[in-house]
Amino acid sequence: MTTSGVTRRLDDPSTRFIASPEITADLQAVLTDLIELSLQTQQARWNVVGPNFRDRHLHLDELVDLARVGSDTVAERMRALGATPDGRSATVAAMTTLPAYQHGEQYTTTVARVILANTTATVATMRAMHDAVDAADPSTSDLLHALIVGLEKQAWMLASQLEIK
Repeated sequence: MTTSGVTRRLDDPSTRFIASPEITADLQAVLTDLIELSLQTQQARWNVVGPNFRDRHLHLDELVDLARVGSDTVAERMRALGATPDGRSATVAAMTTLPAYQHGEQYTTTVARVILANTTATVATMRAMHDAVDAADPSTSDLLHALIVGLEKQAWMLASQLEIK
């Protein structure tokens, strides 16, 4: 690769951005909340009951996919930056900022409220670190930005179903 007349090898560590411990911890926090959001939303999807079941079930499926793909993207970005993501269940349970999801059937409006709160909390995790990540690595910040946009869209759709402004 040539930049400004200087030849650099892509496998040369001196040419790669390596995540600081702070950026690594920030991305791990995002990863943890995205994994937990996808698991809780899947649990909600399996056990939702009540009016508008089909619409809620399908909407939750979209959110599961968004969180699952987002967690994979964050984990792969961590690897690209020389960090080691930890998606083990014990780590997720210990680190997530999301409250535990209740077992059993949940009514459609209850599910919408809980998943809305958890989606909003996941976005808050990302927003809390966005500026620090942006200062260190704008490319990773762009990834967070895209996730925030997608999750906020899902939160808006849930809030609209509940007529929350």
